[in-house]
Amino acid sequence: MTYSHILPHRFERLQEKKLIGMKMSMSFAENKTVQLWKSFMPRRGEIQNAIGTDLYSVQIYPPSFFHPFHPETVFEKWGAIEVPDVDLIPPGMESLIIPPGLYAVFLYKGDARDAGSFFQNIFYEWLPLSGYVLDTRPHFEILGEKYKRDDPGSEEEVWIPVTP
Repeated sequence: MTYSHILPHRFERLQEKKLIGMKMSMSFAENKTVQLWKSFMPRRGEIQNAIGTDLYSVQIYPPSFFHPFHPETVFEKWGAIEVPDVDLIPPGMESLIIPPGLYAVFLYKGDARDAGSFFQNIFYEWLPLSGYVLDTRPHFEILGEKYKRDDPGSEEEVWIPVTP
């Protein structure tokens, strides 16, 4: 699938978001996303004060992660749920606060395993032409009711932190 450099998107000014979940260190070369979600999903019901049912897949990249990009560079990935406060954290889970700021929001449709060209288009075509640069806040995807694991009909929102 090819994406035009003019990807449909919107800008959102995110308010601080509080999440509870589980995290793992990984790289794109040694991707442990499946293991992360296999550990988190059976336990997500332990989060007593969840806001809604959306799941958050969060990536925290080191500041120089994309320049130059190396698939072996390690980053932190989270599987999490939004909460109003982080007072009740189940054992073996942690809290994450996503600070407020501007995000470019894209809709990805398709199997997550095929998303490589979509993300390449965002970072190497859309971003350089957008008038924005990446910010160092967390990147995340919201896996809502239209998200279906390993399904070509799946949909998720992709939130990329940007600054003018």
